[in-house]
Amino acid sequence: MANCTYSWFSRGFANEQGGELLADSFAIDYLSDTIKVALLTASASPNLDTWKTWADITNECSGAGYTTRGQALASKTLVVTAANSWATQRANTTGYALGDVVRPASANGYLYRCVVAGTSGGSLPSYSTVIGRETADGGVVWSTLGQAICVWGAANPSWAATTLAAAAHYLVLYKDTGVDSTSPLIVLGTFDADVPCSGGTFAVTLPALGIAYKARA
Repeated sequence: MANCTYSWFSRGFANEQGGELLADSFAIDYLSDTIKVALLTASASPNLDTWKTWADITNECSGAGYTTRGQALASKTLVVTAANSWATQRANTTGYALGDVVRPASANGYLYRCVVAGTSGGSLPSYSTVIGRETADGGVVWSTLGQAICVWGAANPSWAATTLAAAAHYLVLYKDTGVDSTSPLIVLGTFDADVPCSGGTFAVTLPALGIAYKARA
């Protein structure tokens, strides 16, 4: 499976917090709402700023074994963790990928997100505790993220015995109300290559960090 990069739809971020307007019908309750993941082909050309609901979706994948409008996420979790309780500690001379989140081995009340991938230094860096400020660490650069983190999790979705008519290039997470124009989009995933499937299982491995996360300053 190709790597997948995740980005919020602009309005998805607002909807996750209750919507752009008071009592907005697009508001999202991650745990109680039906949240689905659907696959799109490379012809979709999604727009993070203008796409708002399922009505904007084009070029959804199709084929034997694939469910139109996608599959509901199972085993959803929403977990808030204080920085000093975060399990992943930064280690010396270790490779880190873009987006990795760590805390210092000697906890200082802050989390750090990798913004330049590379190998950490052989000794502890001098961490900034200013939100958004960067810390150089060997070949890695960390950005001060916050003092707590809220992570959206779920079981990895998959489609068994599937043959896609065209390879998948994107995935979309959205709240399915059953009505296209009121089903708000949340997150877009972009594979770094087209992903075909012919008579096998199309499995999506969600990020270890979760589908999405937000930090508290």
